[in-house]
Amino acid sequence: MSTQISEQDIQKIVQSVLQNVEAVMKEIPPSANAPLKMKQAVHPEQQIAAAARQETSTIQPQGDLGVFASMEDAVEAGHKAQLEYMRQFQLKDRERIVSSMRQAVLVEKENLANMVYEETKLGNVVDKIAKHELTALHTPGTEILKTEAFSGDDGLTIVEEAPFGLIGAVTPVTNPTETILNNSIGMLAAGNAVVFNVHPSSKNSCAYMVRLLNKAIKAAGGPENLITMVGNPTLDTMQVLIESPKVRMLVGTGGPGLVKTLLKSGKKAVGAGAGNPPVIVDDTADLEHAAKSIIDGASFDNNILCIAEKEVFVLDSAADDLVFHMLNNGAYMLDQYQLEKVMSFALEENEKQVAQGCSLDSKREYHVAKKWVGQPASAFLKELGVVTNGEVRLLICDVEFDHPFVQLEQMMPVLPLVRTKSLDEAIDFAVKAEHGNRHTAIMHSKNVDHLTRFARAVETTIFVKNASSLAGVGFGGEGFTTMTIAGPTGEGITSAKTFTRQRRCVLAEGGFRIIG
Repeated sequence: MSTQISEQDIQKIVQSVLQNVEAVMKEIPPSANAPLKMKQAVHPEQQIAAAARQETSTIQPQGDLGVFASMEDAVEAGHKAQLEYMRQFQLKDRERIVSSMRQAVLVEKENLANMVYEETKLGNVVDKIAKHELTALHTPGTEILKTEAFSGDDGLTIVEEAPFGLIGAVTPVTNPTETILNNSIGMLAAGNAVVFNVHPSSKNSCAYMVRLLNKAIKAAGGPENLITMVGNPTLDTMQVLIESPKVRMLVGTGGPGLVKTLLKSGKKAVGAGAGNPPVIVDDTADLEHAAKSIIDGASFDNNILCIAEKEVFVLDSAADDLVFHMLNNGAYMLDQYQLEKVMSFALEENEKQVAQGCSLDSKREYHVAKKWVGQPASAFLKELGVVTNGEVRLLICDVEFDHPFVQLEQMMPVLPLVRTKSLDEAIDFAVKAEHGNRHTAIMHSKNVDHLTRFARAVETTIFVKNASSLAGVGFGGEGFTTMTIAGPTGEGITSAKTFTRQRRCVLAEGGFRIIG
């Protein structure tokens, strides 16, 4: 193979060599007789890597508003901050600090949403703004902490919710900054400090959030470094966090592999795992409302939420009307050819029989193609060569129960519909498709007995009746918000209470009992 070199290329090479020689000559004393050594050429990819290392190295050992160059330093700083916080700050101080954090995020919610989207390329900005606002306003603070009292002939006993100490937390790429905010409000309200090992694909926006929250804490008179993270998170830094004796509790929001790792630590661990939320629609449901609710939940942030509707089981007698209303509210029905084409680019065959994504099952036939996770319905239609009139929020498809889109937590705006012969079959299918995650399930029905039967069978942490899945975390429903739904370890909808340990104080021998 021959290579053509132009005169201009030759001149550039000669000039580069002369500059190299000149630079080396300046470094060598006149009396030296040593042979000249040429400087090694630097390729573009080496320059990029060097720039990345320099960016990490610019983080000072003492940290930059909670962002540290090493996990060891982040843990040490967080440990010192928590001791100061516990000894010198009262409950009213905690609430003042949490309020300052909330306000800081509300002011920056648009900026944060844009940063997360630009870095992760998942979801959409509008829904990310809504998530930041929801988390800032509806994550409970100190008000959820309650003291129990027992009074009787033998005296008075009180049980209080005390801090654990320093908490290590691992966050996902799907809700990166929202999880930091949600965890931080709850953990600090409970009197703890927290060290984060964030998902590497969201490290820049997460660092911005950590700095923002620490500024807000400082503005409210709080100590430095109550919230820390390592600037360049890896599996190794996560292991350092897990093994540190100064970290007393671990919290992980992610897949089953992460939860399994945390539970092996021997420490108190709160694990939020995967979900594959099924929806059942029976023939008593308000089908137009059901259609709108399903689309609202399944299309929100392009379906990357773990609570979002992932597959629908509809009684055959109600299926056609449900589809009709879905098509009138922003859905697009894929035909068989289009469905097969979507599968060809949005799924990957599991040829190596490995566990991947949100599953530990290595025998699955397919995995979701990472490139298509969290992408808008419009991107799928463009790939299909389909032009539509009006906005399409969600793609739907008629499939059988064993279809990969039913069995995978696909996290894309592609919603499979399975027609069932009876409610019993719908419940059986839904429980199997949920795969025992016990995360979230949704049902649209006006029959209380039907709702009760499904709720008892599926045993999920969140069960939503006649609303979008979003209602399960306080978005259009009652109750508070969380981004860490701890189904695998049993804590459920986490809050400040989750991050406390009970302490009992007893005054015996009738002490302080004022009733004879």
